[in-house]
Amino acid sequence: MHWIKSSAAALAIVASTVISATSVAAPENKDLIDPRNDAYEQQHPDQYHSWKATSESNSLDDALADDPNMVILWAGYGFAKDYNKARGHFYAIDDVRQTLRTGAPTDENSGPMPMACWSCKSPDVGRTIDERGEDGYFSGKWARLGDQIVNPIGCADCHDTRSDEFKNGEPALALAKPYVDRAFKAIDKPFEKQSRLDQQASVCGQCHVEYYFTGENKSVKFPWDMGTTVEDMEKYYDALGFKDWTHKVSKAPMLKAQHPGYETWRDGIHGKNKVVCVDCHMPKVTKEDGTVYTDHKVGNPFDRFEDTCANCHTQTKDQMLEIVNTRKAQVLNMKLTAEKQIVAAHFEAGAAWDAGATEEEMADILQDIRHAQWRWDYAIASHGVHMHAPEVALEVLGTSVDRAADARTKLIRLLAKKGITDPVKLPDISTKAKAQQALGMDMETMNAEKKHFLETVVPEWNKKAEQREAQY
Repeated sequence: MHWIKSSAAALAIVASTVISATSVAAPENKDLIDPRNDAYEQQHPDQYHSWKATSESNSLDDALADDPNMVILWAGYGFAKDYNKARGHFYAIDDVRQTLRTGAPTDENSGPMPMACWSCKSPDVGRTIDERGEDGYFSGKWARLGDQIVNPIGCADCHDTRSDEFKNGEPALALAKPYVDRAFKAIDKPFEKQSRLDQQASVCGQCHVEYYFTGENKSVKFPWDMGTTVEDMEKYYDALGFKDWTHKVSKAPMLKAQHPGYETWRDGIHGKNKVVCVDCHMPKVTKEDGTVYTDHKVGNPFDRFEDTCANCHTQTKDQMLEIVNTRKAQVLNMKLTAEKQIVAAHFEAGAAWDAGATEEEMADILQDIRHAQWRWDYAIASHGVHMHAPEVALEVLGTSVDRAADARTKLIRLLAKKGITDPVKLPDISTKAKAQQALGMDMETMNAEKKHFLETVVPEWNKKAEQREAQY
């Protein structure tokens, strides 16, 4: 493929890693994980009730309605159908069931997504891997184990709930999935050798991270073999020849950044100063009797300013809000600037194909589009990057604009060569509905099918899960 530019050595590194990551035997028999969060209420009541309070973060905010450009940027991919901003951990299972991205499977072999789409949503994932091995978990479609993955993100995702340490009231941090353990070893940071601070960030980094699906089973892998920066991972994906999808308009081989919060935090000022996730999102609480526990209501640090930001910053809450809002506006402005350039590049590339451009003529252009959008997505998909690492976001978005401009410069020349000198006219994409219509998406049918799935299939999943868990 013309768009892959890599050395033989890099390809060898990637190939050997993928082979070793996709054939994992089932573990030896041992006590299994109890994935039910309420099973730990009596043992750890303060932590449990504060975790349950993440249910208060229940607003469903439609990101595509806020920014219809993203429909075009993800044309041909599931995120063009539906993309809501993240809610509290309590809703992890509900949200992945309800999103149009997971489709409306009618049986265990139908639907657009693989089993891997459950991987960051539930402690049932760790339990299922323990029971069946990684191959036994990842194999097949997303609906195959819908009655098994039912408990939302919670205790057993971040803690070794089977250990004596945990049972005696200590946190006992642990990685719940073996593919995460392999990723940290790839960057020479094995979890068991990490400091307590690093471990606190790493358990969050199990999910707030960039990843992709690999191998016949579409298992989860972090693209860290060449490093954890945006450039390192871009080189890794290019060397592998990996693409998440082919863009519907430009035919570019695209990458979809997931939510690389761990990587951007690590490169930002907070990460470099060892200010970790729990410092800002899960502060300590001192009760009236003097005992202390960690607040598991993961949320906005400004909600608990005196226990979070004020531990390091001398500014007042209002001063800090002004600083953060300024940085957020700067990141948003660069985000929209990059989007404008990349959207235009997609449509101009589509016009070039229509004018008879060859694959050879388009190869470098498509590579520029791929890199521009990867960098845009990397910066904006990292939740809260304007607070974690605004300097990283602005730098990465700047390189996104540069690469999009490179693509458009080449397209103008190519279009002129094909006899097209007038600017390429873009369709009306001023709203989410108009952008989806411009792509020919049948949203009415998708929504009807999803409604039927939620009313018929999901209740059966819940019923089977209740019967199984009643035996615990």
